[in-house]
Amino acid sequence: MSAITTQRVTSIRHWNDTLFSFTTTRAPGLRFRNGHFIMVGLPVAGKPLMRAYSIASPNHAEELEFFSIKVPDGALTSRLQHLSEGDEVLVGSKAVGTLVLDDLRPGRNLYLLATGTGLAPFMSLVRDLEVYERFERVVLVHGVRYVSELAYAEELQVHLPNDEYLGEQVARRLVYYPTCTREPFKVTGRIPELIRSGRLANDLGLPLLSPASDRVMICGNSPALAEIRAELDARGFEASPCTGDAGDYVFERAFVET
Repeated sequence: MSAITTQRVTSIRHWNDTLFSFTTTRAPGLRFRNGHFIMVGLPVAGKPLMRAYSIASPNHAEELEFFSIKVPDGALTSRLQHLSEGDEVLVGSKAVGTLVLDDLRPGRNLYLLATGTGLAPFMSLVRDLEVYERFERVVLVHGVRYVSELAYAEELQVHLPNDEYLGEQVARRLVYYPTCTREPFKVTGRIPELIRSGRLANDLGLPLLSPASDRVMICGNSPALAEIRAELDARGFEASPCTGDAGDYVFERAFVET
């Protein structure tokens, strides 16, 4: 398989004026682990303009799904946001990343902490049966500014719990915990503050985060990621060194903003 393949857009959804998602065909030879990212782009001035995008679809899906912000003057997203069904996009042939289950030590609860489009890799993971086989409870925390940015909420609250294959496990083990920071909502506040104050644990009816029982994956904007990591480090969590050794938490550095 060549380093870059040409795929066709099969659907596109605009969640609001700042967020959209789209699906594409999938090269027959592409393999990835849930939580991985891949390069996606368009030809610009005769050359491929590529950025790293987490794959939001599970690895058993026939299509690939991506979740993106819209940057009006962004080199790539200013173009991607105008895609239509049937258009062609460039997709890399190698998926990589650190948000994978094998990089986590065994634990009781798995926390998936996402800000904005950092939700994408976790949409792949919560549709993976292995996640529910390994953990008693899976807590997906999605932090956004406005309610309209809570993309995939219906999928998480309605469709997944009624899925033919995953529904029973999802209903028993998955907890979806959205929070907003700039308008009234049932939960307001930034993720690190919710951890630090103990509200996250209290709302869930679970003990405070502890490396003795909990494992964490983090994906989102750099400031939030750094603050969440500092909070975990202060509690004694150890990050996976990404050298094949497992840790108490993992985080992703590849985050598309342009």
